[in-house]
Amino acid sequence: MTRSRVSLLSALALLLPLTPLALGGQAAAVAQAAPAPLTVTNPGFEQGRTGWQFTSGTGVATNYPHGAARLAYLDAGSGMKVSQTVTATGRGTYDISAWIATGGPNGRYTARVNGAVAATLTLPSATNYRRYTLSRIALAPGDRLEIAFESGDGWVNADDVMLSPASPADPRVSSSDPKIVEMFDWSKRKANSWVHLPGTKGPLNVDENHTGGSGTGTYAASYWAGYANRSGYYSRDMAHQLSGAGVLALHAENKSMLRSFAASATAEHKYYPAWAFNFDTSTYLSIDYKSPTNFVREVPATFELVQKSEEAYRWSGDRSYLDDPALWNFYRHATDEFVTLHDGLKDNGAVRVAEGTGQGIFQGTASYNEQSGEPLAEAGDAIGSQYQAYLAMASLARSKGDGALADQYETKARDLKAYFNSTWIGTGSGSAMVRGYTTDGRALTGWGKENSWFMPMKQIIDPGPRREAYLDYIDQQASGPGRPSNIEALTYLPDTFFRNNRNDTGWKWMKDVYDHKDVQHVNAKQGTNGDYPEVSFTLLGQTVEGLLGVTPDAPSHALSTRSRLPSGMDWLRIDDLRIGDSTFSLRHDGATKSTLTHTSGTSPYTWEARFPGTYATLTVDGVPQPARTKVVDGVTYTYATPTVTPGRTITVQTG
Repeated sequence: MTRSRVSLLSALALLLPLTPLALGGQAAAVAQAAPAPLTVTNPGFEQGRTGWQFTSGTGVATNYPHGAARLAYLDAGSGMKVSQTVTATGRGTYDISAWIATGGPNGRYTARVNGAVAATLTLPSATNYRRYTLSRIALAPGDRLEIAFESGDGWVNADDVMLSPASPADPRVSSSDPKIVEMFDWSKRKANSWVHLPGTKGPLNVDENHTGGSGTGTYAASYWAGYANRSGYYSRDMAHQLSGAGVLALHAENKSMLRSFAASATAEHKYYPAWAFNFDTSTYLSIDYKSPTNFVREVPATFELVQKSEEAYRWSGDRSYLDDPALWNFYRHATDEFVTLHDGLKDNGAVRVAEGTGQGIFQGTASYNEQSGEPLAEAGDAIGSQYQAYLAMASLARSKGDGALADQYETKARDLKAYFNSTWIGTGSGSAMVRGYTTDGRALTGWGKENSWFMPMKQIIDPGPRREAYLDYIDQQASGPGRPSNIEALTYLPDTFFRNNRNDTGWKWMKDVYDHKDVQHVNAKQGTNGDYPEVSFTLLGQTVEGLLGVTPDAPSHALSTRSRLPSGMDWLRIDDLRIGDSTFSLRHDGATKSTLTHTSGTSPYTWEARFPGTYATLTVDGVPQPARTKVVDGVTYTYATPTVTPGRTITVQTG
């Protein structure tokens, strides 16, 4: 084998004494004080055989490591094993991950507790390293855990074992379509494997050019959001992964990561947040930050972080999103001073539009599309994200009790959308739609990837024939000559189509992303597409917010749902759906029947059960009720709002 890859995990494995995260999002200090129930010795094999047991036909080599310098190998054949047994000193539930490459099928990766198999995977033939996870291994004090790699029909290489705390929620889906069941199960296992244990020591500033990093730091509650060979998380990735993290109830991680970005958006940075942080949530990732005037910054991220903070508040019900000064000041600066400071290249009349410099990512770019080379002042993804940030600010202000401020931002959002639809929309549709302006004032049309699909995804385009034509154009381009080469770009397409009620197309793109998970990523050091963290997190969010149409509102003890099941999927159900401190089961049968069970919680929830179309009546547990209708983004829904107390099941269906 001649290829080699560099991974943060090998360095991490060497440096981390692993400790548990107290489930439910308790403070990192509590986790640090708890005894470590599990510690894996020499997880990256950099100390040779130390801590591991080797049978004949196995050993430690340097020819094909996943990261750093060494790996464990098993020759082809039966009966060979590399294993480590550790004794738990405390109670915890864990995911155990490892990077494995194989020269043939039928090797095995296994966890045993007190001699009994707790989880096992039969490995395929895959000569490129992939990350495999054994999920939700429960341990009590004194339990003996064996982690084992066992031989198969070809050689097996193993490297970089890592422990993650099992997520607070363990959602499960069932369906008439086995594809979504398979996809969701893979996604939750993969997403959870990227979660860090707060209070542990790990390397800082690891990247492809500095594989050893620059010292160590204490990691906070966080998860990977970006390349797996860098010791940090990125604002763009994290914003897109947040809903999937919400599905797993990773509320502590979401908040600590959002707060780090919020605190970095200082006047010195002209209210841009830093682009990337190390997992200590306080140190800027050095590959992307050189100085206060020379760091990666992209306009849409500032606004997306405001929108995603509001969404995190709705998932968790945590009032810190309203009361924490660092977060609140960020929302205000991002939607006020930031816009004023970065609006000067193009006259937008009575509204202000935040602009980039047209000079590249280290000087401030208007778009997430880093590869276009266009000198953009304004971009569709930036203005769409600005619109959603205004709506989020209005929602947060109203929740905080400031009705005047909420009214102000609702007006800002309405005016910005009206300006966009009178100016940007142009006179055409499809390829003639404006999706940005250059620094010299030229309108750009045609395919812009992110600055194309973000406009309907952020719902800044008015509903109607032009938006429908543009959605057709996006699907045509992404399905053909305009298909992005990087999988993380494609992960936005399901969101774009579900939010515009294109259920079949949204599902098509979910399947496309999932079906390409085992393809090598365009960045060879990253590994396969499926080992890019954004893939698994977004598929989780798209199942719940997309297919199941769930909008949580934990602070108000409420949720709304609407079925977006595609053609051929007769029913879909999720169990252990966590919203705030409550747990639900939800099932949709087609687009005409929904059933919600409030399986646990302390307060009743109001359920807005929506059905597209106009119906004379809806039945609630078989009792007809007069219809109520509302129009949301151009779609008419008939809805009911029953109260679902803990322990109760309610079914709503069309008449």
